[in-house]
Amino acid sequence: MEIAVFMTLPGLVILLIGVAFVERVLLPLWGGDRGGGVSATGFETLHASLLPGKEHELRQRETMTLLREEEGDGAPPHSTVDLGQGKAVIRLRDSA
Repeated sequence: MEIAVFMTLPGLVILLIGVAFVERVLLPLWGGDRGGGVSATGFETLHASLLPGKEHELRQRETMTLLREEEGDGAPPHSTVDLGQGKAVIRLRDSA
């Protein structure tokens, strides 16, 4: 009978809340790492099944994690910006 309850939408939400409680509260008390991966993935999958735009957002997020970001991407050539010191250095190219 309990399996039939968790196969309904409210039962699934209750199950995910229970998993999130175990991950966030009980695992750190038992000395485990404070993850949250299983419950977060479950809630995102549930959200994607109810909202069509969420599935696109999840795919876009997955694509962004695969793309590599270089430090100089998008910056003008021959320039550096140091936000810590509040300096920006722009070097002009030699025209010769």
